[in-house]
Amino acid sequence: MIEVVCNDRLGKKVRVKCNSEDTIGDLKKLIAAQTGTRWDKIVLKKWYTIFKDHVSLGDCILCLVCNS
Repeated sequence: MIEVVCNDRLGKKVRVKCNSEDTIGDLKKLIAAQTGTRWDKIVLKKWYTIFKDHVSLGDCILCLVCNS
């Protein structure tokens, strides 16, 4: 299980727990269920890296660890 903390830059933070096999699209749907925002309007990014919907969270974590 992975816990992801998302910030909408308007003062609202959301914590979502998901598996490493889930995709970014699945994570967007979980965030949308908690925030009330449509999932296709959510853009997940870290600094200037925008994550695509088909990439799994396990792959994103490996990329972020290597780049840090």
